[in-house]
Parts: sequence; structure tokens; C-alpha cells
Amino acid sequence: MAKLFRAAIMGPPGSGKGTISRRIAQSFGLQYLSSGHFLRESIAANTEAGLLVRTYVERSMLVPDHLMTRLMLPRLEQLIGHSWLLDGFPRTLSQAREMNSLCQLDLVISLIIPYETLRERLSDRWSHPASGRVYNMGFNPPRVQGKDDITGEPLVQQDDDKPEALMARLRHYKDVAKPVIDLYKSQGILHSFSGTDTDRIWPYINSLLSTKMNTQPAGESRTRTP
Repeated sequence: MAKLFRAAIMGPPGSGKGTISRRIAQSFGLQYLSSGHFLRESIAANTEAGLLVRTYVERSMLVPDHLMTRLMLPRLEQLIGHSWLLDGFPRTLSQAREMNSLCQLDLVISLIIPYETLRERLSDRWSHPASGRVYNMGFNPPRVQGKDDITGEPLVQQDDDKPEALMARLRHYKDVAKPVIDLYKSQGILHSFSGTDTDRIWPYINSLLSTKMNTQPAGESRTRTP
């Protein structure tokens, strides 16, 4: 790519951000930057920031803005000459403003998925905590039931993936994400996609990125429903 291209993807828990992000990275050669991966990496390395992150993760609490930006911005600065896709950051308006002081995004993808679809996906979602690998018993099951494909270690279902916690998570996501979405909409770089099936949403995202990364016309906010 002759020109750098920087994008972010947003969506509630269970929206398929990870699946779509990996497809984008593979199809368009963008580095996939997952905030969850960086959080786990900092914890494993026992850095000062990692020790602080651990205290929040162990209590199933969201990592506060000042700590997320302290962790993420130096990583982005190291990649100043690269094209990438961000997943999980910026999550709040404060984080978005901090990132804008370092670099400008070219495109933001927002996934809009019905509650019932999210509930079904998360009830089938199991994960390998150490690596962050996620499996769905419906469409992406592990090779051996209940075991991680790589390590063979047991999979777990997170408490906040259970139905009783889902509504609170979605309500919090909407409250926090709305100002971020409004910011990127005002900048003309937000593109929203709604649907219940990742495979049906993907061609529209693929088409958008093909256009943007070749010609990069001025963006406009719009919602696509397959």
C-alpha cells in the first residue's frame, strides 16, 4: 500500500468483531491490533502497567481510560509507519481524543447486531483465558469439546457472557460507545453495518474497504443492512 491506512472496529460483546477483524487483516494486509491481546501481553510480562491491569481484569472490571491509553498509545507510536486495524480501542470518548492527538483514523466500522443474536452467540461462547482464543459451539467449535485447540487446556465460559449479565454489558456499551460513534460520525469516517450473520455482513465491509483503500474518497456516515 502506498498510503498508510488506519481503521478501527466497534461493536458490542458477541458482535463478531474478532472474526471480521481477522478477515480484514488477511484480505487487506492490515496489522490486527487487539487491545485484549496487549492487555494479556502486559500482564504476562509483569510490567508495571500489566500489574495494574491485572487488578482490574481479575475483578472483571473494565480497565480505566488513563491505563488503557498508557498501554495503547506507545504501541501505536511504534507503528506510526504502518497500516493497521484496531479492535477494542478507543472504547471511550476520552480514549478517542487521546488517540486523535497521536494519529487520525481513516475509517471506523460499527457493527449493529440485534440483542437476541448477541444473546444466542454469547450463550455458546467459550474461551481460553490465557490466550484470549474464543470458540463458539455453534459455528466455530474446538476440535475437542471443552479443550483449547492449541494447548489442550480447558475452556471456560466467562461470567459476563452469561445471559443474566449480558443486558448490563450491552447497556454499558451503548452508553459509552455513543459519544465515540458520534465523534467519528461528525468526522465523516463512520460506517455502520447491521445484521445477524457475519458471513452476510462481510461482503459489504469487504466492498467498502476495497473502495476506500484504493481511492479513499471522502467518507460519509451510513448504515448498511444486508
